[in-house]
Amino acid sequence: MMDAGKADVLMGIKGLHKQFPGTLALDDVSFDILRNTVHCIVGENGCGKSTMIKILTGALERTKGELLFEGRAFEPKTIREAMAQGVTALYQELNVVDDLSVAENLTLGREKQRFGFIQKDADLSVLVENLRSLDDSIRLTDRVGDLSVAQRRVIEITRAISTDCKMLVMDEPTAALSEDETRRMFKVIGKLKAKGITIVYISHKLGEVFEIGDKVTVLRDGKVVETREVAEIRNSSSCNSDSDACLELVRMMLGKVVLEEYIPGSNIQALKLLEARNLKTGKLRDVSFELYKGEILGFYGLVGAGKTEVAQVLYGIDPYSGEIFVKGQSLKISSTAKALKAGITMIPEERRIGGIFGQLSIRANIPMMRMEKVLTNGIINRGKENALADGYIKGMSLATSGREKKVAQLSGGNQQKVVISKCLNRESDVLLMDEPTRGVDVGAKQEIHDIIRKLAREGKGIIVFSSELPEIMQLCDRIVLMYEGEVRTVLQNGKDIDSDRIMALVAGGEVSA
Repeated sequence: MMDAGKADVLMGIKGLHKQFPGTLALDDVSFDILRNTVHCIVGENGCGKSTMIKILTGALERTKGELLFEGRAFEPKTIREAMAQGVTALYQELNVVDDLSVAENLTLGREKQRFGFIQKDADLSVLVENLRSLDDSIRLTDRVGDLSVAQRRVIEITRAISTDCKMLVMDEPTAALSEDETRRMFKVIGKLKAKGITIVYISHKLGEVFEIGDKVTVLRDGKVVETREVAEIRNSSSCNSDSDACLELVRMMLGKVVLEEYIPGSNIQALKLLEARNLKTGKLRDVSFELYKGEILGFYGLVGAGKTEVAQVLYGIDPYSGEIFVKGQSLKISSTAKALKAGITMIPEERRIGGIFGQLSIRANIPMMRMEKVLTNGIINRGKENALADGYIKGMSLATSGREKKVAQLSGGNQQKVVISKCLNRESDVLLMDEPTRGVDVGAKQEIHDIIRKLAREGKGIIVFSSELPEIMQLCDRIVLMYEGEVRTVLQNGKDIDSDRIMALVAGGEVSA
């Protein structure tokens, strides 16, 4: 980690304000980003991170305040203008074309033409050199859709740094990555620093701050709480470990410390809501398990273990052999419609793609999975629609200016609450939750966990599919561990649960008697 005292200021942010109608999103934000550092920005959803990043990258204009880049006024009116001056952003959603080759993706938008024909890009050698320096396993002829998420992210980074990039903003770059892919991404970030590129790093995974960060700025309610050296937080007298350091960041983010531990289910009943026997697909091999009324059942495994495939079978997405019983009745769930009819609903991993209609209001989104609740004689009854939306806004503690707010304008945590509300409106007995807290901050995560526990107490059967072991251990009554499409074992949660043993089992270790 570099000596920040010897570094100079690359980006100076002075008294930044951003006013939207009825909302002050940024309130007198001031801090410096030093050259050739990894500067992390953390805070709850809705704290102003996204607004600030959009201003830094030319996607939004500030209301007032001053930006200085390399000592000169920085006033980009568009993203392209910001890129021309050396500031580029990579957002959480991948921006590559899966059906094109690596070479075609690298040159997309940069093609030269002559007489209407596309010419070979003379600058491809620069792109190739940058790609090789970041990941020499990627070939130019590879189809991008066949690469891992981490490799596709490297292609985006290669495009970005090939435009004389001096500051790269990375928004949740590891949100969809496995632990191994995250490690590889950290190596890429190290190589970018070695090239002299400054990284502005936004993440809800606070542990990442202490792995790669030099400085961290904490935002709360549109204001800067504090900007500190990462090493200073880690080495403070109150922090004996990175875990303690993360709690210190949580305290700054929320004004309080949030500690979650497993709370045993208080309403688990003997009734089997769901039972799977010997499920087989191209990936799954003889997967069997039960879900009881009032239980939170967790599925955990490394990437490729098969937990996502289990969710897709139960929701009628993937064909399978084997048996599925719902409340004791054998059913063939061959479509999503049949899953819904059987009382099974899924909260998808990618809420922006499969969970919400972003440009529609909260009011319009919530009834989508059971429209008859808001119909009168086949026509939408606005009064019923309003009442339904208001009930879920209150019950879910949705942070919004009102039911007419577009869902795309909500924070990630509140978008996820809308998705959960849609599924609850279906009144299903079994809820499948695939990565229920991906991309949400620590405060919203606790709120969603509390919602899940409340639903279980009310008698719902809930299956959580998560790549985060702490989430599984904090939330689930029983834990199904998977490895290469098989169930290794099912553990009862409690004080004797051992995370080291879990990691050994999902990595292929022997199951002890």
